[in-house]
Amino acid sequence: MTSVSPTSPVTADDLELIVRLAIRTLGEAPDDAWGRVAGELDWDCWETAEHLADDFFAYAVQLGPAAPPQNHYVPFAARQTRPGAPHQSIYADREAGPAGLLQVLEASGALLVAMVRTADPGLRAYHPMGLADPEGWAAMGLVEALAHTHDLAAGLGLDWQPPAGVCARTLHRLFPDAPRDTDPWPTLLWATGRGTLPGHPRRTEWRWHAAPAD
Repeated sequence: MTSVSPTSPVTADDLELIVRLAIRTLGEAPDDAWGRVAGELDWDCWETAEHLADDFFAYAVQLGPAAPPQNHYVPFAARQTRPGAPHQSIYADREAGPAGLLQVLEASGALLVAMVRTADPGLRAYHPMGLADPEGWAAMGLVEALAHTHDLAAGLGLDWQPPAGVCARTLHRLFPDAPRDTDPWPTLLWATGRGTLPGHPRRTEWRWHAAPAD
C-alpha cells in the first residue's frame, strides 16, 4: 500500500466532488433496494440517505448567522419517524421515490458547498467536538458523505471507492492521530469505526477534532 500526503486544506471543491460522485453511485441502485439495511447501521438505506441530507443541511446552517451560536446548534426542530430512527429536520417526500430522495441529498450537499465557499474563513460555529471553521465544516461534511455512502453502498450492493487525495486531506484535518503510512480510504473507514487496519485495534468509539489546529 502507498500513502498519500495531504498537500492542501480541505475545500468546498473537495466536498462538491464527493457529493457528485456519491449521487452518481447511488443513482445506480434499484428502486426496490432502499428498504434494505445500510451496512452495519440500524437504519435502512432511505433513512440513511435522509440522515446524510440532514447532516449537510445542519452543517450549512451553522455557518448562516452573522454571529453563529458558540454553545449550541442553530435551533431547528427535529423529529424521528420511528423509535430508533435518526432525529432530523430534513425529510424527502416518499411519493417522489428514490430519484426525489437523491435530489434532496444533492440539494442539501449543494447548500453546504455554497456556505463553505462563501463563509468568512475566520468564522467559528458550534459543534460538540469543537468550534469549527468553514474548512472544518467541509471536512465534517466529507466524513459524513464518505462514510454514509459506504454504508449505503453496502446495503444497496454498489461499489464505492472515493479518491484517495480527498480522504487523505480529510483525515489530516479531522483525525490527526490517524496513521499516515496506510491507504487513506481504509484508514478513514477505520477512523470512523467501520473497518480494520493492520496493526491497529478496531475502533468501537471515535471522535474527530472539529476545531482548527491553531
